[in-house]
Amino acid sequence: MNIVLNILVSAVAVFVTGRLLSGVTIDGFGTAILVAIVLGIVNGVLGPVLLLLTLPINFLTLGLFTFVIIGALVMLTAALVPGFKVASFWWALGFAFVLALVNSVFHAVTKV
Repeated sequence: MNIVLNILVSAVAVFVTGRLLSGVTIDGFGTAILVAIVLGIVNGVLGPVLLLLTLPINFLTLGLFTFVIIGALVMLTAALVPGFKVASFWWALGFAFVLALVNSVFHAVTKV
């Protein structure tokens, strides 16, 4: 039950973020649910692997290369989910940043 509620809160955050940014298009709330699920899986599986593989670059850039990885994961999600389009890498980076803010606010309010 808690996982379903967490996915719904994340989907609302994805939907709101998609409406706030003009370079990101989401067809509907069903697409937002799918984006939340796929982004969670991609971040959970590929995120740690990529961070480990790019550890030397991350160390040299004082952690700033992490933003490149996050943008790439959002672009990968956009390639995998039909109905979710991101105009460029910079929009993907902005989407990840705004999504983190909106998601943290929603999770704080709902206590999920």
